[in-house]
Amino acid sequence: MALAQEDIEQIQWLIKKTLSETPEALNANVRYELDLRERTIRVEEELKHQRELMTEGFKQMEKRFEQVDKRFEQMHHDMNKRFDQVEKRFEQVDKRFEQVDKRFEQQHQEIMGLHHEIKLLMRWGFGTLLAVGGLVVALLRLTQ
Repeated sequence: MALAQEDIEQIQWLIKKTLSETPEALNANVRYELDLRERTIRVEEELKHQRELMTEGFKQMEKRFEQVDKRFEQMHHDMNKRFDQVEKRFEQVDKRFEQVDKRFEQQHQEIMGLHHEIKLLMRWGFGTLLAVGGLVVALLRLTQ
């Protein structure tokens, strides 16, 4: 159901007539309201655009935080591995110290054994010296 050309022309004439009959103040108010509506629409569109930008920014920040979390988890995992390796090295060093302690104990026992033998030899040597000295003195007295 399309309008005929005559109907369109009549509608246009009526709009022009109505607009021409209204006073200037009414025209100014209408224009002012239209300007306000247009500005309001622009502000709403800009706010919508800003909201979309903020939403996108928040999504990117969340992705970045997830990446940082993954890095921290990887670093935590790597550090745990390194601490485990250091702990193994300390265990190896402890084993080496235990071996060194055993060697020192063995050497200490050997030294104590040698010390005991030297003591015995010194006693025997001193005893022998006294016996030989006593014999020499006795022989010297007998020969006089």
